[in-house]
Amino acid sequence: MSKSGMRAILVANPKGGSGKTTLAISLAGALAGAGHNVRLLDLDKQQSASTWVKRRAAGLPPVWLFDQTQSTAGKEGWLIIDSPAGLHGKNLERALKLVERVIVPIAPSVFDIEASRSFLDVLQAEKAIRKERAFIGMVGMRVAPRTRAASTLESFLLEHKLPVLAHLQETQAYINAAFEGKSVFDLPPRLTEREREQWQPLLSWLAVRQ
Repeated sequence: MSKSGMRAILVANPKGGSGKTTLAISLAGALAGAGHNVRLLDLDKQQSASTWVKRRAAGLPPVWLFDQTQSTAGKEGWLIIDSPAGLHGKNLERALKLVERVIVPIAPSVFDIEASRSFLDVLQAEKAIRKERAFIGMVGMRVAPRTRAASTLESFLLEHKLPVLAHLQETQAYINAAFEGKSVFDLPPRLTEREREQWQPLLSWLAVRQ
């Protein structure tokens, strides 16, 4: 359990455009849809995750924005942290003290891979990771199968002794859902069968039952 009293997850990558917000809101939707109490902490300057929460209709499984002035001690549920680009140093160290899982989304481009390589080295040197108080998992984002970019990303992911939780293809389902404050888990299962299937290893790593 995290020190906050909730199960906390940090979604982090120093590079902008790596898919952090898409991953964070999709995870929030998955957990809420499974009946969990979910709060989302949006630390990104663009506040895209906050906008998404505000767009959610009242009839959808609720996701609340986390108010940093309030304590989560003793509360049940999940806290998902959508981190800003460039998270490092003391800010990274403080974030790691709050969480039990770190999910690193990586897009299949040479720039994303190189930025992520340095970040993973820094991350694994952090005390919370070395002492196994928090655990890292990686997610391939916007992966088109059978492409050179996908092959390059796969080779990079295999370099690290870290679990590769999922390879998420970029589909219209994510884009269309986000416009309405939804996740792919709020859309009909018959329309999102492939997306849901790709998420199963990640949710299993978090010990979440669907």
